[in-house]
Amino acid sequence: MIIDNTLLEHLSAKAVKTVRKRTNYNFHQTDDDLLQRMLNVIQPKSYVQPHKHQAPDKREVFIILQGQLLVILFNDDGSLKQTTILDRDKGVYGIEIAPECYHTIIALKANTCVYEVKDGPYNPDDDKTFAAWAPNEEDRTAAKAYLNTLIELGTTTR
Repeated sequence: MIIDNTLLEHLSAKAVKTVRKRTNYNFHQTDDDLLQRMLNVIQPKSYVQPHKHQAPDKREVFIILQGQLLVILFNDDGSLKQTTILDRDKGVYGIEIAPECYHTIIALKANTCVYEVKDGPYNPDDDKTFAAWAPNEEDRTAAKAYLNTLIELGTTTR
């Protein structure tokens, strides 16, 4: 499996056309794989509702390939715990997120791409525990306002 510019360009073009402004490309063969590996291409203004991986507990790793990714970790009450901007040009290449830690990711540049690794297997019914204190992705107005707040907090509290 080769990761090259052709693949990233293809995924970037696909992500721009989706409603959620992101797409992934799986390297694992099935959802039962114990190590989930994928490329995740995210466009700016894509809102990922803060969530954590618990019951079953899962670690998650993001490694930046292109663009800039703001990673925000939260305390259980929704307050900010840590902000990190993954940016190859600044020498910040990746982050590993512990199980049971609320987090979100935000693309700060067009066609941001990360290599993502997460414990498997993947079951959509229990993969994520969404934060009750954050708007649902379907509530577009509230999600947009919250996303803008997160970007402001995450890029100024560094």
